[in-house]
Amino acid sequence: MDRALEFVGNHPFLFGILAVLAILFFAIENKRSGRKISPNTLGMMVNSQNAQIIDIRDKKKFATGYIQGSRNIPFSELKDRVSEIRAIEQPVIIICDMGVQAGAAIQMIGKENVYRLDGGVGGWQGAGMPLVGPKDVSSKNKGKAKPSLHK
Repeated sequence: MDRALEFVGNHPFLFGILAVLAILFFAIENKRSGRKISPNTLGMMVNSQNAQIIDIRDKKKFATGYIQGSRNIPFSELKDRVSEIRAIEQPVIIICDMGVQAGAAIQMIGKENVYRLDGGVGGWQGAGMPLVGPKDVSSKNKGKAKPSLHK
C-alpha cells in the first residue's frame, strides 16, 4: 500500500491522466447507451408526457408478461423498424430483460428523447411493479377467445 501511494506521489501527471480517461470513458459510455430511468420515472413519463414504451424482448418472453401499455418490437426486427420509432414525437422508453440490450437499441435508433428502463423487466419487477400477462388477460375474458397480446 505504501508503495502505491509513493508511486502516485511520484507520478501525479500519470495518475491525473488516468483519472481523466476514466471519467471520459464513463461519460461517453453512459451517453452512448442512453439515459436510464427508474421504474417510478417510467410511470411519471407515461402519465405526464405520454411516453411510448417499446419492449424489445422476443415475442415469447413478451407474451409471458409485459409492462402495461408497452408495444413489442423484438430486437431482431428493430433494424427494419427504426424509422417507425424515430417518427414518434413523444419520449420513447426501451425495455429489455435487464437493461443491457436496450442500450444497443438506443444506439441503433440514434434519437435524442429515447431512454432505457434501468434493470429492464427484472428491475421493474424488483421494484414491486406488476406485469400484465396471460393470467390477467384470461381472468378478464373467461369463456371468450384469448385476445392477442401484441399491438
